[in-house]
Amino acid sequence: MNRNRKISLLMSLVLVIASACSALATPVPATPTIAPTSTSAPTATSVPFYQQVTVSTTNFSDSGKSPDYTITAQIPTISNNNDPRALAFNSEMNNFIRHLADDFKKNMAAMGPPPIAATSSFDVRYQVVSPPGNILSINYQTEGYIAGMAHPYHLIYTFNYDLEAGKDITLSNQFLSGTDYLGTLSKYCAAQLSTRDINFQEFSQGADPTADNYKNWNITPDGLMITFNEYQVAAYVAGPQTVTVPYSELKSLIDPNGPLGSFVK
Repeated sequence: MNRNRKISLLMSLVLVIASACSALATPVPATPTIAPTSTSAPTATSVPFYQQVTVSTTNFSDSGKSPDYTITAQIPTISNNNDPRALAFNSEMNNFIRHLADDFKKNMAAMGPPPIAATSSFDVRYQVVSPPGNILSINYQTEGYIAGMAHPYHLIYTFNYDLEAGKDITLSNQFLSGTDYLGTLSKYCAAQLSTRDINFQEFSQGADPTADNYKNWNITPDGLMITFNEYQVAAYVAGPQTVTVPYSELKSLIDPNGPLGSFVK
């Protein structure tokens, strides 16, 4: 084989190898990467305040000599002291109990030296009468005795608190403007009290439709519980009287956007 032919064959071989290498080096089209569809994080739902707290009891006591007396009380306390709504409620309840204790000591001093050797006493207990939820309805029962009295006395006090708003609930704001809610409450309560063996007829003015007569009220699962103190609608021996007015009796009067609205829907 002559020299030129060898060179020609060698060049052809080089071209074939180069072509093969070029083919091997050709990049394979990349498979497009599909980004995963982003899923929005779930929107955080605000937890109602009443689900963040619990109600516990703080005990209060005081005593003294000459004259001798003892004071004991239960104070409802909301946990979560970092929240201003809890702080406001706790402060109000503490101040209320201390106010009652101070009034008792003033009344005791006004009675003068006791005619008998006895210890005066004052006791406060409470019940939460509202259903679980945003409304906290407190019913306080008190019993006091000042040495020299014929018998102890009993008084009821009530509080209704909107936990979410952090403020007291007033009776008048539960009803539509212009409605005679006191008249309706009075009519129902008087009818119920007249059926009891408490000589209501002699004390019927205690159930008249005035704001003062209906200042002690509570929100309960079954209706508005109205409390009448001793001597208000009956003699002492009958004790305080309570009447629960069903929400069905008040449905046409209740503000549907107020705290009682959920009870009549």
